[in-house]
Amino acid sequence: MSTAGECVAPGSSIALVASVLERVDPSVFVITSFLAVVILTIMMVDKYHLLYHGKLWFEYLTTSVPTIEVPMTDAEAHDDGVKGEPVKTMQLVDPNDQTKINCYDPSTKQLLGQAKNMSAKEVEEILLKAKKAQEEWKQTTFAQRRMVLRTIQKYVVNHVQDICRVSARESGKPKVDAVMGEILTTCEKIRTVCEWGELWLRPEQRPTGPMMMHKSAWVEYVPLGVIVAIAPWNYPFHNAINHVISGLMAGNAVVGKVSEHASWSADYFGRILHQALKVNGHNPDLVATVTGMAEAGVALCTSPLVDKIIFTGSTPIGRKVMESAAKNLTPLVLELGGKDVMVLRHDVKLSNVLPFVMRGCYQNSGQNCVGVERVLVYESIYDEFLKQIVPKAKALRQGNPLASCGADGKVDCGSMIMPAQLQIVQALVDDAVKKGATLHCGGKINPGLNGQFFEPTVLSGITPEMNIFNQEVFGPVMTVVKVPNDDDQECIRLVNQSAFGLGSSIFTADDAAGLKIGQQFRTGMLTVNDFGSNYLIQSLPFGGVKESGFGRFAGIEGLRALCLERAIVVDKVSLVRTAIPTPIDYPIDMNKGFPFTESLVQLFYNENLFGKVKGIFGLIKNG
Repeated sequence: MSTAGECVAPGSSIALVASVLERVDPSVFVITSFLAVVILTIMMVDKYHLLYHGKLWFEYLTTSVPTIEVPMTDAEAHDDGVKGEPVKTMQLVDPNDQTKINCYDPSTKQLLGQAKNMSAKEVEEILLKAKKAQEEWKQTTFAQRRMVLRTIQKYVVNHVQDICRVSARESGKPKVDAVMGEILTTCEKIRTVCEWGELWLRPEQRPTGPMMMHKSAWVEYVPLGVIVAIAPWNYPFHNAINHVISGLMAGNAVVGKVSEHASWSADYFGRILHQALKVNGHNPDLVATVTGMAEAGVALCTSPLVDKIIFTGSTPIGRKVMESAAKNLTPLVLELGGKDVMVLRHDVKLSNVLPFVMRGCYQNSGQNCVGVERVLVYESIYDEFLKQIVPKAKALRQGNPLASCGADGKVDCGSMIMPAQLQIVQALVDDAVKKGATLHCGGKINPGLNGQFFEPTVLSGITPEMNIFNQEVFGPVMTVVKVPNDDDQECIRLVNQSAFGLGSSIFTADDAAGLKIGQQFRTGMLTVNDFGSNYLIQSLPFGGVKESGFGRFAGIEGLRALCLERAIVVDKVSLVRTAIPTPIDYPIDMNKGFPFTESLVQLFYNENLFGKVKGIFGLIKNG
């Protein structure tokens, strides 16, 4: 038995702890442990944060979140709710009525319905209503804003099946992909913004410096006004609500423009948002959705009523949006194309990383801004990687994600949304094969299915000379690039040999090495030994560099970007105020003015003590 001052062996320590635990009542141990954790948390957490979260907990415990009912059509409420035969040619604008857009199911080519092809005049009317509604909304408290978001969250949680069905019908994705990309991301954003939004937007004190020590300085974050969010077609629900969440919390109105290829679902998702506002006593005009073609988009980008634009889409269209926004100097965030890379170093265990590669390349049929478009595999594991990954890609089940038109909905990989994208993907694959790439599987439009399906594809031997190495694919294609000699520096060079720079990931048994290598990637985001997890951490900003755009949404940076950052300076006490010294008051004393200001410089900025003293005497002499 150890005596005081003796070193206890690890084994003896464990035995001692075990013997103590055997004598302690389990319930007492649990309660004591819980209290210890609470006390440690209180000691570690900033007092302001503690009070803030205490207030939040009280709010959540003492308020009841309204339940909203949103009527649904048969096509929205049932997997087999769409009737009618597939069309041979899908025409977006109704040839018989130019004011209507035709909406199709990309998996079956059935007509789902129609949406408005809005004119510039209709867009302007929507913006005017939003502007008026925002004047009231900006006066709301954070608690009122949270209640609207919590109402939306409650509906989403209780209608996962419905939202996923509508998303799958609009975009062709399997329901599991819809849960991951539409529901989880949206719910986590609401949770994060509700928990942290008020704290992130509180006035922030700033240091004043010795010359202005008698002043108090801070930055306050004021609602901008009307935010326009122009969204792509790949995640219709999340894209429709993403910027509404942060926009409302920041005190703004939000007008969204959905893609002409994803306009059918916008009506249902818009009804959810309007009901959440109305049930809480707010004007539903605060949030609106614009549908239409180029005229509607241009009207949004050039309107003086718009205070900020967030555009998510291709780089060429992003340039056009920026050009239009320049007319009124409307600030904007551009989240553009991606050519995200996943690096597999020589020391990875392939069985652990293959599921990440599959998910990164084939989720939502590869139609993800942060989808994996380049898989860089170190040479020593390259052949074994291909040996294991190709059978997995070949085994993917492709088809209609809903139990309709004779399908059972049991698929891994769905359809593609935009008809023209199939031809783009085909051209990129054909170019790669022509220039020496090896096609292991897929590589063509699926001939056995009626919808817009491109077969899950694996290409290896990809080199920078091939178009597919440099251009965004946005389809279910895995491109495998060999990293010769397991060279980390060559890996970094290949990663950065891209015009895009959105996200990146690296897998390795050495976390420190992975982080060190990844930090040399010229991308806006990096994950080590994971894929896509940064978007489920909504406290992080989202965005890229180079051709992937600029600006950020999400996180404290994204939320504050939806505000006017106003700098405030006031006197600490009214008895001490700034005065203009006589030597520099107009008319300036030509003999003392300059020596006086020079003495100020010496006093405050000369690091030499003698220089500071000299500055004091200069002020006295010339004051």
